Amino acid sequence: MAGENKVMFHEMELDDRLLKAISQLGWSTPTLIQETAIPLLLEGKDVLMRARTGSGKTAAFTIPVIQKILNLKNTSLHQCITSLILSPSKELCGQIASVVSELTLKCSREVRCIDISSNTNTQIQKSLLLDKPDIVVATPARALAHLKAGNMKLKDDLAMLIVDEADLVFSFGYEDEVKELLGYLPKIYQAVLASATLSDDVINLKKIVLRNPVTLKLEEPELAPSSQLQHYHLFAEEDDKAAILYALLKLNLIRGKSIIFVRTVDRCYKLKLYLEQFKIGSCVLNSELPAAIRCLSVDQFNRGRYQIIVASDEKALEKPDGGLLKGEEIGKKNKQKSKRKKDKESGVSRGIDFQHVANVINFDFPLDVTSYVHRAGRTARGHNQGSVLSFVSIREKPLLEEVEAHLSKGFNNQEVLQKYSFALEEVEGFRYRSRDAWRAVTRIAVREARLQEIKRELLNCNKLKGFFEENPAELAAIKRDKALHTVRVQEQLAHVPEYLVPGALRPSEPEASADRPAPPQAPKRKTQHSYGSAKRHKYQARRNNPLQSFELKTLKKSTDT
Repeated sequence: MAGENKVMFHEMELDDRLLKAISQLGWSTPTLIQETAIPLLLEGKDVLMRARTGSGKTAAFTIPVIQKILNLKNTSLHQCITSLILSPSKELCGQIASVVSELTLKCSREVRCIDISSNTNTQIQKSLLLDKPDIVVATPARALAHLKAGNMKLKDDLAMLIVDEADLVFSFGYEDEVKELLGYLPKIYQAVLASATLSDDVINLKKIVLRNPVTLKLEEPELAPSSQLQHYHLFAEEDDKAAILYALLKLNLIRGKSIIFVRTVDRCYKLKLYLEQFKIGSCVLNSELPAAIRCLSVDQFNRGRYQIIVASDEKALEKPDGGLLKGEEIGKKNKQKSKRKKDKESGVSRGIDFQHVANVINFDFPLDVTSYVHRAGRTARGHNQGSVLSFVSIREKPLLEEVEAHLSKGFNNQEVLQKYSFALEEVEGFRYRSRDAWRAVTRIAVREARLQEIKRELLNCNKLKGFFEENPAELAAIKRDKALHTVRVQEQLAHVPEYLVPGALRPSEPEASADRPAPPQAPKRKTQHSYGSAKRHKYQARRNNPLQSFELKTLKKSTDT
């Protein structure tokens, strides 16, 4: 659509209070999905919207919801639950509730919203639902539990049903819950499905939820254009991945907030403990953490407390053929795979709005195209710039080729994943340090790090505060418990000595001139060559082969010698 024909927010007949909140959020112009979907939803039509991640889908359905509630307030004589928003994970529910809170800043008395996705006792949430908030945000299972308990009645007054990340609702095992939940809704209501893909699950959900819908399939690539999002890949085996990551971080070749994706929960903690040895702070995010801790990690990352988040993108829902497990298959798969309790209402690579992420690093390459797209979608959101760096082992090369073939279709068959040439021999000193640090993170160290986290969670748990007040001896016993020995942090590893820095990245000496003579050179002392001095000469000789710097955001380093 041409720029001169673009519909602005103030031209959509929105309430002044809503326009003021939009202005305070700094949304000067609507995105393509917002510009297209908001007028249709305000007209009362059922809509199936497909748009790439980070395109503004959440605001595309929350703005019409709030506007319709404000309109109904002018005619309605009683308070009721007007809108139900369903999302497959607790993190997404919290994110949606946060967006609604920001948009209702100027009309918070008129429009109230609650998030009931957490595992809080239903009786505690019952009192909140008795006040009949205008908007309820929940996972399908949680909403159904309250409907069955009679804590929430939607049969007479519900006006809008929204299902966010619709392509995940069935794959998270919610098919039965959604079908049963529809029986508690009125015969006539407006429905919206929002999704990043139009999978078979979305088509099936469309048949049972929507009536004569308008399908918005925007003609845009799944990811941001190459001018906004750059993709790089680097062939590296297991031993080299950690060394390269350490060198990139310590040489400041990676700048800004970064998300590092690994495949398993244990590798989450292994990488976190590895980085800690070099005084590189990070937090972890995985499905085994309690929902409150996951949300806290995301919030701390968004606020800048941490610059790096290590996230596990587990394929617990994956079949051997690459499909998605459903229903009973999920339970069987989880039982076979691990005895640890995982939260199925957890999502890391999908939908969560990690703010101002400059870099996504695939420490473990994703197992399919969809996972790659959604990992990459955590950066370059809105109008921000971003980059993706993927470490690829030899056995993962077919996966890389599959991703490249898929992405190139949306970019006129141009090469999308550029090869990043990294001269590993230029950072041989980093490699020696890295090898020792990586081996120091044993299985026992990972296990004790997890125990340490459980202990910290016990001490900070609000539910246990009353118990500890009544049983101070139990609290004292936990505090007196022996210290867990995870990995010994060596202070000297936090500093990178100059001889380890590749010559191309060292500050150049100023050239001598008539006004500024060259500084006097200290006389060279004759010394016997030892193993250490030979090693230093070895590094000095390598300066003629500069490191080709990988710039993930704005830094442009010259590779001239």
